[in-house]
Amino acid sequence: MSSTIPVGARELLRHGPFLSFLLSRSFSRFATQIGAVAIGWQVYDMTGSAFQLGMIGLVQFLPTALLLFVAGHAADRYERKRVVQICEIVEGLTALFLALGAFSGWLTVTQIFIATFVLGIVGAFESPALAALLPLIAPQGSLQRATAISSGAAQIATITGPALGGLAYALAPGASYGLMAAFAFFAAACIGVVRLTQAATVRDPATPDDLFAGVKFVRNNPSILGTISLDLFAVLFGGVVALLPIYARDILQTGPLGLGILRAAPAVGALLMTAFLAHHTINHRVGMRMFQAVIVFGVVTVVFALSQWMWLSGLALAVLGAADTISVVIRFSLVQLATPDEMRGRVGAVNFLFINASNQLGQFESGITAALLGTVPAAVLGGVGTVAIALLWMKLFPTLRNVERLE
Repeated sequence: MSSTIPVGARELLRHGPFLSFLLSRSFSRFATQIGAVAIGWQVYDMTGSAFQLGMIGLVQFLPTALLLFVAGHAADRYERKRVVQICEIVEGLTALFLALGAFSGWLTVTQIFIATFVLGIVGAFESPALAALLPLIAPQGSLQRATAISSGAAQIATITGPALGGLAYALAPGASYGLMAAFAFFAAACIGVVRLTQAATVRDPATPDDLFAGVKFVRNNPSILGTISLDLFAVLFGGVVALLPIYARDILQTGPLGLGILRAAPAVGALLMTAFLAHHTINHRVGMRMFQAVIVFGVVTVVFALSQWMWLSGLALAVLGAADTISVVIRFSLVQLATPDEMRGRVGAVNFLFINASNQLGQFESGITAALLGTVPAAVLGGVGTVAIALLWMKLFPTLRNVERLE
């Protein structure tokens, strides 16, 4: 394990391996955000089809579902930083392909979807390896603070990445893909210089039991099962972000600028909470604090749903992002600390599938419910459902509720 050093935020940022990891994750997130904007805009420009636009998410999610067990095993069997590095290099090469096609004029929608599927494969392998790598890089006793800082860096990319992608796309579609490639290659370079105190372990070839071990481990550990499933169902019911275009145009009547503000508000709240958690870790009753954060998430979703004022809607979304950050930091730390190192990749793959499923299916659920019941009732129902899930999970998983410290 990592040697024990001071674990304050400043000390962490001076810790070479963690700083390299942080830069790699940040550059990778920038590349992902820029790519999402460029691909979405270009597909819609070329087809004018909302259905084709919606298919982008499905094409990206399919590799996660199909490669869950293989990706998790790869993160546990091979050197994790090399898995991450290879993924980021493939992402950069895919972006270069898109850039060349866009600049030359021969890029088709089919080719964009093929590239999107490749990027989905990259995400399926990169995410569990990256998550399993952090506990080996963060100094002992600093995982919660390291997770908060890492999450904050990701939020900065989430806020500014789409703006960079949109600006580059306005110059030329190929320019946005070129920028995406540059960030991906920077990420690969940064992760390549990370030095671990624990040598990589070469394991025997996979058996069927090895591949499915992550699912079995999660199923047999109530705290981990409760933690991962709480995220799935809470986000599934509380996915109000999918309805923001309707709120911006029809309810708040703010137009595209207002939509941009609404989309940025959760990330701003998350970033502010990250800065707080980087200096003030949660040291007691962490299980209860996680449930309280999810309940706040549901309550402010209802506030947003009923709001008729832009300032209140933006504030509610910022609080939503802050509450989600508390939950994410605790959930990630709980899962990583409760999982043996040799299992972290496979458990991380299960967790990644749940997170992706909650985001994608949450958007689908919100859209269908809004079509059937109306936008405001659908959003209110989602917030109430999130609170109900949190209260039910407190009863179903008492060991999770009673977790006192992250140790």
